[in-house]
Amino acid sequence: MAMQVTDDDPVEEPAHESALETARRQLREAATHVDVDPGVIERLRHPTRVVEVSVPLKRDDGTVEVFTGYRAQHDDVRGPYKGGLRYHPDVTAEECVGLSMWMTWKCAVMDLPFGGAKGGIVVNPKDLSTEEKERLTRRFAEEIRDEVGPSQDIPAPDMGTDAKTMAWFMDAYSMQQGETIPGVVTGKPPIIGGSYGREEAPGRSVAIIAREAMRYHDLDISDATVAVQGFGSVGANAARLLDDWGATVVAVSDVNGGLYDTTGLDTHAVPSHSEEAEGVMAQDAPNTITNEALLELDVDVLIPAAVGNVITRDNADRIQADIVVEGANGPTTSGADSILDERGVAVLPDILANAGGVTVSYFEWLQDINRRQWSEERVANELESEMLSAWDDVRAEVEAADVSWRDAAYIVALERIGKAKEARGLWP
Repeated sequence: MAMQVTDDDPVEEPAHESALETARRQLREAATHVDVDPGVIERLRHPTRVVEVSVPLKRDDGTVEVFTGYRAQHDDVRGPYKGGLRYHPDVTAEECVGLSMWMTWKCAVMDLPFGGAKGGIVVNPKDLSTEEKERLTRRFAEEIRDEVGPSQDIPAPDMGTDAKTMAWFMDAYSMQQGETIPGVVTGKPPIIGGSYGREEAPGRSVAIIAREAMRYHDLDISDATVAVQGFGSVGANAARLLDDWGATVVAVSDVNGGLYDTTGLDTHAVPSHSEEAEGVMAQDAPNTITNEALLELDVDVLIPAAVGNVITRDNADRIQADIVVEGANGPTTSGADSILDERGVAVLPDILANAGGVTVSYFEWLQDINRRQWSEERVANELESEMLSAWDDVRAEVEAADVSWRDAAYIVALERIGKAKEARGLWP
């Protein structure tokens, strides 16, 4: 059934700022810098629809349990909805709406022909066997089958889901449609239409933007120190690339804490979450560090790549990095953003920095449509080109409008979305 999400932005930053509150705050701030019809901005504050479904699952012991699933579709003025599916006990309709808004901005910043979506199931995937996860995914695909499709809404992996999950989803959808339709999802295994380099893409884009930010701020990468909170797919790939390019990665962490070595860590020797779950703290290093303390290290570049809302009004004054590159979605609250901006800390926003995932998803979608797979080298080269193009667009706005990197990214996104909406008009 369709759900409505109310517009109740608070005046003061709450103790915990939801993804929707953050997205709407950022939209409101960016709207002051763009010449876009107020009606367009008002429309962008609300999703096109939020679908809620019940997803029954027969457990391995024969009992039946019913889970709740969501799919939020924010805006499709520039193309089909696009966004991840997450399996997590804290999934809510409101969170999905906020994340779908970020996807709309992210696709527009990258100038991709997609809009924004997000969805998921309220479940702890660690409590599911592989067989249960497959049955749950296939049933979810059936429940939202009318809402998705390669020219309608294209899901992708997110927290708690992976390439295998997308393979199950694609197969279930294809079986019901009576033909193989690989383009219904992205992030699939390459053997069934997935793209090489998709899993590494968000981390690669974070590293590219970090590198360009260092160059812009006259910091030689060989002299730069980097701390990475969250050594999952995004954080590990970003850290390893920056390490390869000559930066000194002094700290990395997972959910249990982190390793700290002022002389630099061998990032390739530290296992990522997918290589060894929660394996960071099992490695040798001169020092260990908490996730909270890692954020406050005296480094040149800080990459929060774990979860949202980790840089807040409470700790923003203690952030010592000169450059913050957002690997996670929404790691910096609005209150913290203002403080960091006043202090002159450059914050490269998530909608630019981690957009490599959706960009390579776009490449995958093109490969599926054309039934022709690209090499890993071509994917990496195309991603580099797209990221540098987006970087140039955002940098131009920073210099022309004298605004923060986040505001500049939103200006680029909103101007593109606004022009598209004005060109298409409003259906009576």
